[in-house]
Amino acid sequence: MTTITTPSDLDLFSDENLTDPYPAYRALRDEAPAVWLDRVGCWAVTRYDGVREVLGDWERFSAAQGVGMNDEVNTATQGTILASDPPLHDTLRGVLAESLSPRAIKSLSGSISEQAHRLVDSLVEDGGFDAIGQLARVFPPSIVADLIGFPQDVRPRLLPWGDGVFNALGPVNERMTSAMPLLQELYGWVYGIQGSDLTEGSMGRAVYDAADRGVIDHASAPQLLVAYTAAAMDTTINAIGSAVWLFSTHPEQWDAVRADRSLIPAAFNEVLRFESPVHVFTRVATRDLAIDGTPIGEGDRLMVLYASANRDERHFGDSADEFDVTRDASDQLAFGYGLHGCAGQGFARMEAHALFEAMADRIERFEPAGTPKRHLNNFVRGLETLPVTIRKA
Repeated sequence: MTTITTPSDLDLFSDENLTDPYPAYRALRDEAPAVWLDRVGCWAVTRYDGVREVLGDWERFSAAQGVGMNDEVNTATQGTILASDPPLHDTLRGVLAESLSPRAIKSLSGSISEQAHRLVDSLVEDGGFDAIGQLARVFPPSIVADLIGFPQDVRPRLLPWGDGVFNALGPVNERMTSAMPLLQELYGWVYGIQGSDLTEGSMGRAVYDAADRGVIDHASAPQLLVAYTAAAMDTTINAIGSAVWLFSTHPEQWDAVRADRSLIPAAFNEVLRFESPVHVFTRVATRDLAIDGTPIGEGDRLMVLYASANRDERHFGDSADEFDVTRDASDQLAFGYGLHGCAGQGFARMEAHALFEAMADRIERFEPAGTPKRHLNNFVRGLETLPVTIRKA
C-alpha cells in the first residue's frame, strides 16, 4: 500500500453521517482528491472528476475483487455482473441486452403509465398518504416482480432481500452483520429454483434460458437474478421517495414541473443528483497510480462516492446544494458511468417519468404531514416513512 498522506478518522457509516452525509462529503472533497479512511481501510474518492475517472477505467480500477467493503461478501460475489471485468462482464450483461433495449422498454410504456395513473388515482382520494409505504414501495416492486417473473409466494420477501444485499456490501458493522441472514435466505431461495419457476417470457426466465443455451454458466444465472432484482427495486424506490420529499419541501419546483411537463426528465435527473439513491460502490487499483496527484497503491481499495460527486461544486457550481429542476443534470452519476453504468436505467427512468406525469395530473401540491423517518442502509439512501397531505389538481 502506498504512503498515506491524508488519513482521516471519519466514520461515513455512523448513524449521524448516514442520516446527513453531505457535510462529511464536503469536508472530504475539500481535503484532497482522494482521502484515506482509517476506519475502513480504503480511499474515499469524492470529487466529480475523480469518481468519473475511476468508473470510466476498468483496467486501472477493477471490480473483479468485489465492489463491497468486507472480505466475506466480496469473495462470495466475485464473478457476478457487479464484481467482474471484461470479458466476463460483457457476457453477463449481454444476456439481458435484448430485454433492456430501448425498443423493449418502449413497448412497456403504455402499461406502466396505466399502472402509475391507477395507483395515484387511488391515493389522492384520501387526501394524503405515506409516500414510501403506499407509493414508492408499491409501484416499482409490482412492476419489477412481473418483469422478472417472480412467483407470487416470494414477492413479499423481495424488499427485505434487496435492502439486505446493499447492507451486506458495507463495512463490518451492525447493519452488515444483521443483513447476512437475509442474504443467506435470498441465496437459499435463488439457488433452489429452476428457470421454469419463473414466468415464461420474463427477464428472469431469459437468464436461465441463456444458461441452457450455454451463453453463460448455470452458476451465473442465480447471481444475475439477485443483482438485477436488488438494483431494479431499491434504487428506484428510494429515488421516488426522495422525489416526493423534495417536491413537498420545494413546492415551487413542483409548480414548475406541473406547468411544463417537458421538465419531467430534467426533474428526475435533478432528484438523482441531489439525493443519489446509491451512495457508494468500491473498486481496486490494479497498479500504482494517482488520482489528480494523490498517489494510490496497487491493491488499494477505493470507495467511489456517487452522492458526493453529484454535490461537487467544482462541477455543478455554487448552487450544487440547491434543488433546481431546471438544472441540466444529465451528467449526474447516480446511475454510475462507464462499463458498470446501470443497465436498467432506461427502465427506471420510464417508471419515474410515468409516475411524475400521473402525479402532475392529479396533485397540485404536496405538503409534509409529519416528520419523515430516514431509512439507514450502508450503501443506499432513502426514507422509511414520508407522510404527506395533498391538494388535488
